[in-house]
Amino acid sequence: MNPRSLPFRGTAAVLVLGLGLACGAAAQPEDLFTADRSVEEMRGKQVVFETTHGSFIIEVLPDKAPNHAAFFLLQAEEGNYDGTAFHRVIARGIVQGGDPLSRDPEATEAYGTGGLLRLARERNDERHVRGAVSAVQVPRRPDSAGSQFFLVVTDQPSLDGAYTVFARVVEGIHEVTVISELPANERGMPLERVEVLRATVRDRPPELPPPFSEETAAELANFRVVLETPHGEIGIEMLPETAPNHVRNFLRLSALGAYDGTAFHRVVPDFVIQTGWMETRDRPVPESIEKHITNLAPEFSDIPHEPGVVSMARLDALDSAMTSFFIVTGRASELDGEYSVFGRVVSGYEVVETIEALPAGEDEAPFERVEILRARVEPNE
Repeated sequence: MNPRSLPFRGTAAVLVLGLGLACGAAAQPEDLFTADRSVEEMRGKQVVFETTHGSFIIEVLPDKAPNHAAFFLLQAEEGNYDGTAFHRVIARGIVQGGDPLSRDPEATEAYGTGGLLRLARERNDERHVRGAVSAVQVPRRPDSAGSQFFLVVTDQPSLDGAYTVFARVVEGIHEVTVISELPANERGMPLERVEVLRATVRDRPPELPPPFSEETAAELANFRVVLETPHGEIGIEMLPETAPNHVRNFLRLSALGAYDGTAFHRVVPDFVIQTGWMETRDRPVPESIEKHITNLAPEFSDIPHEPGVVSMARLDALDSAMTSFFIVTGRASELDGEYSVFGRVVSGYEVVETIEALPAGEDEAPFERVEILRARVEPNE
Protein backbone atom coordinates (compact mmCIF):
# COMPACT_ATOMS: atom_id res chain seq x y z
CA MET A 1 0.00 0.00 0.00
CA ASN A 2 2.99 2.34 -0.02
CA PRO A 3 2.87 5.11 -2.62
CA ARG A 4 5.13 4.91 -5.60
CA SER A 5 8.48 6.33 -4.56
CA LEU A 6 12.16 6.19 -5.43
CA PRO A 7 15.11 6.49 -3.06
CA PHE A 8 16.79 9.86 -2.80
CA ARG A 9 20.26 10.43 -1.38
CA GLY A 10 20.11 12.65 1.68
CA THR A 11 23.50 14.30 1.03
CA ALA A 12 22.05 15.96 -2.04
CA ALA A 13 19.18 17.27 0.07
CA VAL A 14 21.69 18.95 2.40
CA LEU A 15 23.32 20.71 -0.55
CA VAL A 16 20.04 21.86 -2.02
CA LEU A 17 18.76 23.10 1.34
CA GLY A 18 21.88 25.18 1.67
CA LEU A 19 21.58 27.03 -1.63
CA GLY A 20 20.28 30.56 -1.60
CA LEU A 21 19.69 30.89 2.15
CA ALA A 22 20.39 34.12 3.98
CA CYS A 23 23.82 34.60 5.51
CA GLY A 24 23.36 37.88 7.40
CA ALA A 25 24.45 38.75 10.91
CA ALA A 26 24.37 35.98 13.45
CA ALA A 27 21.26 35.91 15.61
CA GLN A 28 21.86 37.08 19.15
CA PRO A 29 20.44 35.13 22.13
CA GLU A 30 17.92 37.88 22.87
CA ASP A 31 16.63 37.58 19.30
CA LEU A 32 15.91 33.85 19.53
CA PHE A 33 12.33 32.77 20.08
CA THR A 34 11.33 30.67 23.08
CA ALA A 35 8.01 28.91 23.45
CA ASP A 36 5.12 31.19 24.39
CA ARG A 37 3.00 28.27 25.60
CA SER A 38 3.49 25.04 27.52
CA VAL A 39 4.20 21.64 26.05
CA GLU A 40 0.86 20.45 27.45
CA GLU A 41 -0.99 23.17 25.53
CA MET A 42 0.65 22.14 22.27
CA ARG A 43 0.12 18.38 22.46
CA GLY A 44 -2.32 17.24 19.80
CA LYS A 45 -2.20 20.56 17.92
CA GLN A 46 -2.38 20.30 14.15
CA VAL A 47 -2.07 22.73 11.26
CA VAL A 48 -4.21 22.13 8.18
CA PHE A 49 -2.52 23.44 5.04
CA GLU A 50 -4.91 24.12 2.17
CA THR A 51 -2.92 24.68 -1.01
CA THR A 52 -3.49 25.10 -4.71
CA HIS A 53 -2.36 21.47 -5.00
CA GLY A 54 -4.52 19.85 -2.34
CA SER A 55 -4.44 19.74 1.45
CA PHE A 56 -2.27 18.11 4.07
CA ILE A 57 -2.21 18.09 7.87
CA ILE A 58 0.81 18.56 10.12
CA GLU A 59 0.89 17.68 13.83
CA VAL A 60 3.56 19.30 15.99
CA LEU A 61 5.89 17.39 18.34
CA PRO A 62 6.20 19.74 21.32
CA ASP A 63 7.87 17.16 23.53
CA LYS A 64 10.71 16.93 21.00
CA ALA A 65 11.12 20.57 19.94
CA PRO A 66 8.94 22.91 22.02
CA ASN A 67 10.35 26.18 20.67
CA HIS A 68 10.02 25.11 17.04
CA ALA A 69 6.53 23.74 17.63
CA ALA A 70 5.36 26.94 19.33
CA PHE A 71 6.90 29.14 16.63
CA PHE A 72 5.28 27.10 13.88
CA LEU A 73 1.87 27.30 15.55
CA LEU A 74 2.28 31.04 16.06
CA GLN A 75 3.09 31.61 12.40
CA ALA A 76 -0.04 29.69 11.38
CA GLU A 77 -2.22 31.48 13.94
CA GLU A 78 -1.07 34.87 12.71
CA GLY A 79 -1.68 33.94 9.06
CA ASN A 80 1.99 34.20 8.17
CA TYR A 81 1.92 31.10 5.98
CA ASP A 82 -1.16 32.20 4.02
CA GLY A 83 -0.17 33.27 0.52
CA THR A 84 3.35 31.85 0.71
CA ALA A 85 4.57 29.41 -1.92
CA PHE A 86 6.56 26.19 -1.84
CA HIS A 87 9.75 27.49 -3.37
CA ARG A 88 11.93 24.39 -3.59
CA VAL A 89 11.23 20.76 -4.47
CA ILE A 90 13.27 17.62 -5.02
CA ALA A 91 11.30 14.89 -6.75
CA ARG A 92 10.28 12.31 -4.16
CA GLY A 93 12.80 13.88 -1.78
CA ILE A 94 11.67 17.07 -0.06
CA VAL A 95 9.30 20.04 -0.37
CA GLN A 96 10.39 23.37 1.13
CA GLY A 97 8.22 26.34 2.06
CA GLY A 98 7.35 28.87 4.75
CA ASP A 99 9.37 31.82 3.43
CA PRO A 100 7.37 35.06 3.91
CA LEU A 101 9.18 36.57 0.90
CA SER A 102 7.53 33.97 -1.33
CA ARG A 103 4.24 35.87 -1.08
CA ASP A 104 5.55 38.13 -3.84
CA PRO A 105 5.45 36.27 -7.17
CA GLU A 106 7.94 38.78 -8.60
CA ALA A 107 10.60 38.30 -5.90
CA THR A 108 11.66 34.78 -6.82
CA GLU A 109 15.37 35.57 -6.57
CA ALA A 110 14.92 36.19 -2.85
CA TYR A 111 12.95 33.03 -2.15
CA GLY A 112 14.61 30.94 0.54
CA THR A 113 16.23 33.89 2.33
CA GLY A 114 13.35 35.12 4.49
CA GLY A 115 11.96 34.24 7.89
CA LEU A 116 15.21 32.86 9.36
CA LEU A 117 17.46 33.59 12.39
CA ARG A 118 14.74 33.11 15.01
CA LEU A 119 15.27 29.65 16.50
CA ALA A 120 18.12 27.75 18.09
CA ARG A 121 18.47 24.12 17.07
CA GLU A 122 16.70 21.65 19.37
CA ARG A 123 18.49 18.33 19.18
CA ASN A 124 16.24 15.31 19.50
CA ASP A 125 15.99 11.69 18.44
CA GLU A 126 13.37 12.26 15.73
CA ARG A 127 14.44 10.97 12.33
CA HIS A 128 14.03 12.45 8.88
CA VAL A 129 11.70 9.71 7.71
CA ARG A 130 8.79 10.02 5.31
CA GLY A 131 6.38 12.62 6.65
CA ALA A 132 8.86 14.39 8.93
CA VAL A 133 8.67 18.21 9.09
CA SER A 134 12.01 19.84 9.79
CA ALA A 135 13.38 23.37 10.15
CA VAL A 136 15.42 25.05 7.41
CA GLN A 137 18.56 26.79 8.65
CA VAL A 138 21.43 28.82 7.23
CA PRO A 139 24.35 26.56 6.22
CA ARG A 140 26.85 25.95 9.01
CA ARG A 141 24.74 28.01 11.43
CA PRO A 142 22.58 25.61 13.43
CA ASP A 143 20.89 28.35 15.50
CA SER A 144 19.38 30.10 12.49
CA ALA A 145 16.00 28.46 11.85
CA GLY A 146 12.70 30.31 11.61
CA SER A 147 9.45 30.08 9.68
CA GLN A 148 10.86 28.03 6.80
CA PHE A 149 10.40 24.28 6.92
CA PHE A 150 10.78 21.27 4.69
CA LEU A 151 8.60 18.18 4.33
CA VAL A 152 10.36 14.83 3.91
CA VAL A 153 8.88 12.69 1.15
CA THR A 154 11.33 9.79 1.34
CA ASP A 155 13.67 8.93 4.21
CA GLN A 156 16.69 11.27 4.47
CA PRO A 157 18.90 9.65 7.15
CA SER A 158 21.91 11.90 6.45
CA LEU A 159 19.90 14.89 7.76
CA ASP A 160 19.35 13.30 11.18
CA GLY A 161 20.89 15.38 13.94
CA ALA A 162 21.73 18.27 11.60
CA TYR A 163 18.24 19.75 11.37
CA THR A 164 15.42 19.96 13.92
CA VAL A 165 12.44 17.72 13.27
CA PHE A 166 9.49 19.35 15.03
CA ALA A 167 6.35 17.91 13.42
CA ARG A 168 4.88 15.14 11.25
CA VAL A 169 2.59 15.05 8.25
CA VAL A 170 -0.28 12.95 9.59
CA GLU A 171 -2.48 13.17 6.51
CA GLY A 172 -1.89 14.18 2.91
CA ILE A 173 1.65 12.92 2.31
CA HIS A 174 0.47 11.79 -1.12
CA GLU A 175 -0.37 15.40 -1.98
CA VAL A 176 3.06 16.45 -0.73
CA THR A 177 4.63 13.77 -2.92
CA VAL A 178 2.81 15.13 -5.98
CA ILE A 179 4.10 18.63 -5.21
CA SER A 180 7.65 17.27 -4.95
CA GLU A 181 7.35 15.80 -8.44
CA LEU A 182 6.38 19.06 -10.16
CA PRO A 183 8.77 20.24 -12.88
CA ALA A 184 11.29 22.70 -11.45
CA ASN A 185 14.05 25.02 -12.65
CA GLU A 186 17.76 24.66 -11.95
CA ARG A 187 17.27 26.10 -8.44
CA GLY A 188 14.61 23.53 -7.63
CA MET A 189 11.80 26.09 -7.79
CA PRO A 190 8.57 24.63 -9.17
CA LEU A 191 7.65 26.06 -12.55
CA GLU A 192 4.05 26.07 -11.35
CA ARG A 193 3.42 28.27 -8.33
CA VAL A 194 2.04 26.16 -5.47
CA GLU A 195 0.54 28.52 -2.94
CA VAL A 196 -0.72 28.07 0.61
CA LEU A 197 -4.28 29.31 0.54
CA ARG A 198 -4.79 28.91 4.27
CA ALA A 199 -3.01 27.36 7.25
CA THR A 200 -5.36 26.72 10.15
CA VAL A 201 -4.54 25.49 13.66
CA ARG A 202 -6.84 22.93 15.22
CA ASP A 203 -6.92 20.26 17.90
CA ARG A 204 -6.43 16.69 16.76
CA PRO A 205 -9.93 15.35 16.03
CA PRO A 206 -11.10 12.46 18.22
CA GLU A 207 -10.54 9.06 16.69
CA LEU A 208 -13.94 7.82 15.59
CA PRO A 209 -14.72 4.17 14.92
CA PRO A 210 -14.75 3.40 11.20
CA PRO A 211 -18.06 2.76 9.46
CA PHE A 212 -19.73 -0.59 10.12
CA SER A 213 -17.84 -1.27 13.33
CA GLU A 214 -20.85 -1.96 15.51
CA GLU A 215 -23.35 -3.75 13.27
CA THR A 216 -23.88 -7.44 13.85
CA ALA A 217 -23.36 -9.85 10.99
CA ALA A 218 -27.12 -10.14 10.58
CA GLU A 219 -27.48 -6.35 10.39
CA LEU A 220 -24.87 -6.14 7.64
CA ALA A 221 -27.33 -7.93 5.38
CA ASN A 222 -29.54 -4.84 5.50
CA PHE A 223 -27.16 -2.92 3.24
CA ARG A 224 -26.08 -3.11 -0.35
CA VAL A 225 -23.42 -1.36 -2.43
CA VAL A 226 -24.17 0.35 -5.73
CA LEU A 227 -21.21 0.80 -8.08
CA GLU A 228 -21.69 3.90 -10.21
CA THR A 229 -19.84 3.56 -13.53
CA PRO A 230 -19.90 5.46 -16.86
CA HIS A 231 -21.92 2.55 -18.27
CA GLY A 232 -24.55 2.52 -15.53
CA GLU A 233 -25.03 1.22 -11.99
CA ILE A 234 -24.36 -2.23 -10.55
CA GLY A 235 -26.22 -3.16 -7.36
CA ILE A 236 -24.61 -5.74 -5.06
CA GLU A 237 -26.32 -7.45 -2.13
CA MET A 238 -24.24 -8.62 0.84
CA LEU A 239 -23.88 -12.21 2.06
CA PRO A 240 -22.66 -11.82 5.65
CA GLU A 241 -23.93 -15.23 6.68
CA THR A 242 -21.02 -16.80 4.78
CA ALA A 243 -18.36 -14.06 4.82
CA PRO A 244 -19.09 -11.53 7.58
CA ASN A 245 -15.57 -10.07 7.71
CA HIS A 246 -15.39 -9.61 3.95
CA VAL A 247 -18.81 -7.96 3.94
CA ARG A 248 -17.88 -5.61 6.77
CA ASN A 249 -14.63 -4.74 5.00
CA PHE A 250 -16.39 -4.09 1.67
CA LEU A 251 -19.09 -1.92 3.23
CA ARG A 252 -16.52 0.00 5.25
CA LEU A 253 -14.19 0.72 2.35
CA SER A 254 -17.13 1.67 0.15
CA ALA A 255 -18.47 4.07 2.78
CA LEU A 256 -15.02 5.63 3.21
CA GLY A 257 -14.68 6.20 -0.54
CA ALA A 258 -11.78 3.82 -1.05
CA TYR A 259 -13.22 2.39 -4.26
CA ASP A 260 -14.08 5.75 -5.79
CA GLY A 261 -11.80 6.29 -8.78
CA THR A 262 -10.61 2.69 -9.06
CA ALA A 263 -10.89 1.06 -12.47
CA PHE A 264 -11.90 -2.30 -13.87
CA HIS A 265 -8.40 -3.55 -14.58
CA ARG A 266 -9.17 -7.07 -15.76
CA VAL A 267 -11.81 -8.33 -18.20
CA VAL A 268 -12.03 -12.02 -19.14
CA PRO A 269 -15.20 -12.96 -21.08
CA ASP A 270 -17.22 -15.82 -19.61
CA PHE A 271 -15.05 -15.69 -16.50
CA VAL A 272 -14.74 -12.44 -14.49
CA ILE A 273 -14.47 -8.67 -14.51
CA GLN A 274 -12.17 -7.42 -11.76
CA THR A 275 -11.81 -4.07 -10.00
CA GLY A 276 -11.06 -2.50 -6.61
CA TRP A 277 -7.27 -2.55 -6.86
CA MET A 278 -6.01 0.60 -5.12
CA GLU A 279 -3.17 1.03 -7.61
CA THR A 280 -5.77 1.87 -10.28
CA ARG A 281 -7.18 4.85 -8.39
CA ASP A 282 -7.03 8.15 -10.20
CA ARG A 283 -5.43 9.55 -7.02
CA PRO A 284 -3.57 7.70 -4.25
CA VAL A 285 -5.73 6.48 -1.40
CA PRO A 286 -5.63 8.96 1.51
CA GLU A 287 -3.99 7.92 4.76
CA SER A 288 -7.32 8.26 6.55
CA ILE A 289 -8.60 5.40 4.37
CA GLU A 290 -5.34 3.51 3.93
CA LYS A 291 -5.12 2.75 7.65
CA HIS A 292 -8.32 0.70 7.35
CA ILE A 293 -7.00 -1.49 4.53
CA THR A 294 -5.81 -4.79 5.97
CA ASN A 295 -5.36 -8.38 4.93
CA LEU A 296 -8.39 -10.61 5.27
CA ALA A 297 -8.42 -14.20 6.44
CA PRO A 298 -10.30 -16.47 4.02
CA GLU A 299 -14.00 -17.15 4.50
CA PHE A 300 -14.60 -19.92 2.00
CA SER A 301 -18.08 -21.31 1.51
CA ASP A 302 -19.97 -23.74 -0.69
CA ILE A 303 -21.54 -20.96 -2.78
CA PRO A 304 -20.64 -21.69 -6.40
CA HIS A 305 -18.85 -19.10 -8.53
CA GLU A 306 -21.56 -18.53 -11.11
CA PRO A 307 -22.64 -15.41 -13.05
CA GLY A 308 -23.42 -12.49 -10.74
CA VAL A 309 -21.43 -13.75 -7.76
CA VAL A 310 -19.02 -11.21 -6.19
CA SER A 311 -15.86 -12.65 -4.68
CA MET A 312 -12.62 -11.28 -3.22
CA ALA A 313 -9.40 -11.53 -5.21
CA ARG A 314 -6.15 -12.53 -3.54
CA LEU A 315 -2.58 -13.58 -4.22
CA ASP A 316 -1.21 -17.06 -3.53
CA ALA A 317 -1.36 -16.61 0.24
CA LEU A 318 -4.80 -17.45 1.59
CA ASP A 319 -4.85 -14.33 3.79
CA SER A 320 -3.67 -11.88 1.10
CA ALA A 321 -7.09 -10.49 0.11
CA MET A 322 -7.36 -6.74 0.73
CA THR A 323 -9.46 -4.60 -1.64
CA SER A 324 -9.61 -6.11 -5.12
CA PHE A 325 -12.74 -8.06 -6.00
CA PHE A 326 -14.29 -9.65 -9.06
CA ILE A 327 -17.74 -10.25 -10.49
CA VAL A 328 -18.18 -13.67 -12.05
CA THR A 329 -19.58 -13.71 -15.60
CA GLY A 330 -19.48 -17.45 -16.34
CA ARG A 331 -19.46 -20.68 -14.39
CA ALA A 332 -16.01 -20.83 -12.76
CA SER A 333 -15.96 -24.03 -10.77
CA GLU A 334 -12.18 -23.85 -10.37
CA LEU A 335 -12.71 -20.89 -8.00
CA ASP A 336 -15.15 -22.71 -5.72
CA GLY A 337 -13.79 -23.08 -2.22
CA GLU A 338 -10.66 -21.12 -3.16
CA TYR A 339 -11.99 -17.56 -3.03
CA SER A 340 -14.33 -15.86 -0.56
CA VAL A 341 -17.78 -15.10 -1.94
CA PHE A 342 -19.33 -12.12 -0.14
CA GLY A 343 -21.96 -10.67 -2.47
CA ARG A 344 -24.19 -11.05 -5.48
CA VAL A 345 -25.27 -8.68 -8.25
CA VAL A 346 -28.98 -7.97 -7.86
CA SER A 347 -29.37 -5.13 -10.36
CA GLY A 348 -27.50 -3.78 -13.35
CA TYR A 349 -26.14 -7.08 -14.62
CA GLU A 350 -26.45 -5.64 -18.12
CA VAL A 351 -23.75 -3.14 -17.09
CA VAL A 352 -21.54 -6.06 -16.08
CA GLU A 353 -22.09 -7.56 -19.53
CA THR A 354 -21.20 -4.25 -21.20
CA ILE A 355 -17.90 -4.07 -19.32
CA GLU A 356 -17.24 -7.75 -20.00
CA ALA A 357 -17.59 -7.11 -23.74
CA LEU A 358 -14.97 -4.36 -23.84
CA PRO A 359 -11.90 -5.12 -25.97
CA ALA A 360 -8.85 -5.90 -23.84
CA GLY A 361 -5.15 -6.44 -24.38
CA GLU A 362 -3.03 -9.49 -23.75
CA ASP A 363 -2.76 -8.44 -20.10
CA GLU A 364 -6.57 -8.67 -19.88
CA ALA A 365 -6.81 -4.93 -19.13
CA PRO A 366 -9.58 -3.22 -21.13
CA PHE A 367 -8.43 -0.55 -23.57
CA GLU A 368 -11.18 1.73 -22.29
CA ARG A 369 -10.68 2.92 -18.73
CA VAL A 370 -13.90 2.21 -16.83
CA GLU A 371 -13.89 3.71 -13.35
CA ILE A 372 -16.03 3.20 -10.32
CA LEU A 373 -17.15 6.80 -10.10
CA ARG A 374 -18.59 6.11 -6.68
CA ALA A 375 -19.33 3.07 -4.53
CA ARG A 376 -22.55 4.03 -2.75
CA VAL A 377 -23.75 2.25 0.38
CA GLU A 378 -27.50 2.26 0.90
CA PRO A 379 -30.07 0.30 2.85
CA ASN A 380 -31.87 -2.50 1.07
CA GLU A 381 -35.20 -1.51 -0.39
